[in-house]
Amino acid sequence: MAAPIESLLNEICESEDPIEELKSLRTAVLATPVSGLRQAVSGARLEIIFGLLNTNDKEQIEVCVEILSRVLQALEPVQLSQNYKTALQSGLNHPNDSVKLLALTQVSAFQQLWIQNAQILRDVIQCISVERIAVAKEAIAALSKLSNTKAGLDVLFHSDLLNKLKDVMLTSDIIRYRVYELIVEVSRVSPVSLGYCANSGLISQMLEELTGDDVLVRATAIEMVTNLAQSQHGRQYLAQQGIMDKISNMIIAAESDPFSSLYLPGLVKFFGSLAIMDSPQQVCEKYPVFLEVVFSMAMNLDPTLTPVALDTLGVLGNTVEGKQVLQKTGEKFTSVLKRISKVVADGATELRVRCLEALAHLLTLPVEQQTDDLLLLTESWFNCLSSQPMLMIRNISTQPFPELYCCALRIFTAIGCQPWAQQLMMDTPGFVEWLMDRSVGTGKEAKDCKFEVVGAVLSSSSAREIFGGHNYLKLKTYLNEGPYYVNAVSSVITEGAD
Repeated sequence: MAAPIESLLNEICESEDPIEELKSLRTAVLATPVSGLRQAVSGARLEIIFGLLNTNDKEQIEVCVEILSRVLQALEPVQLSQNYKTALQSGLNHPNDSVKLLALTQVSAFQQLWIQNAQILRDVIQCISVERIAVAKEAIAALSKLSNTKAGLDVLFHSDLLNKLKDVMLTSDIIRYRVYELIVEVSRVSPVSLGYCANSGLISQMLEELTGDDVLVRATAIEMVTNLAQSQHGRQYLAQQGIMDKISNMIIAAESDPFSSLYLPGLVKFFGSLAIMDSPQQVCEKYPVFLEVVFSMAMNLDPTLTPVALDTLGVLGNTVEGKQVLQKTGEKFTSVLKRISKVVADGATELRVRCLEALAHLLTLPVEQQTDDLLLLTESWFNCLSSQPMLMIRNISTQPFPELYCCALRIFTAIGCQPWAQQLMMDTPGFVEWLMDRSVGTGKEAKDCKFEVVGAVLSSSSAREIFGGHNYLKLKTYLNEGPYYVNAVSSVITEGAD
């Protein structure tokens, strides 16, 4: 294939309008495996294709980018840095975003090659300010990879590049937060990288924006801080800076702020994330306002705040420690469960789905976590929902909303391995028959959900005794046949029949 590619390059070089020849070259390089392409382009004059990017013809640029994206995969990194450094640098400054992305992809793939090339790295930083988010994301990814080594950290934070980053931040609020995104990504890698970022002053600048006047900027700052808290060293740093206390105070102050709905969900997500990564009990005891505001948001049925509260309760209640924390609040949490039950019965469909999902998390108790106390806890929560909670949930599954059907079944999956729930299933007339009726619920997801309920029931050693040998064998057969089994129906055609 080397000869045809070289021949096509010659034709392109001689043509005044080479679009057709470029298309032929594109076909040739795409049809050649990368291993074969390596030999074909080793001595090829790719500067011809790079040169043809200098046009306003969008189609020509698109074809050239496709050719180069393929061909550059076949080049050795050293070839790329020695022969096409200038071309890549031009690509980073090209007015067309596709060309920028091509150049950024190459820099990102071999970032260590460019570690001593300050100008290329300055151009990569400048790409963070490009309007198109895909270009900015690729630039952030390239710089983040560069920072995985001490040498890369030194180049980015102990040189003029840091000033370049700070200059780019001045472009706009959006661009400033893209740089914060980079700083957070780098900080999460290790305590060492966090130290570089902290010493740059950019993290403290970001933290100051938590209490800024612009509520939208404040909301974005909270999101960044939550991402920083995903690492243990990040959480330790934030604690040392007093950020947990600051966010707790922000939740308290939000009660009197008419614009708090714009940033309060972020504050709640921060503590919810913190509780799961560290300890629900420690977080809820140290910052009691967190759970208080979650309960309030769940009770008030605000379309912006309530979904966040439900998700947070689900995440907390999915852990044993979280269940115990919620149970300790007594009547407060019982009231929340009753409010959730009311929404499940007659709320808007989207909110009903969120409520059912939260309940499924709250009621989940795998066999290996079951103790008498925890089984009593989940049973009491389930009985809070209604005087006949089994019928309530099953009735929801009969409504003509597929998303509600599956969410209702997920609650049965959550409780299916718990002996008290199995006994309720047996005591509810027609429930076991409904569970094994394959004509109920159509579509792949519905069948999968029903199958998961049966699997949950049979995962418990108590199932045989509670359901009895006959039902147990029928459930076993259902499980063995799989979710999509269809009973074969034979028919006899009688000659002369209408």
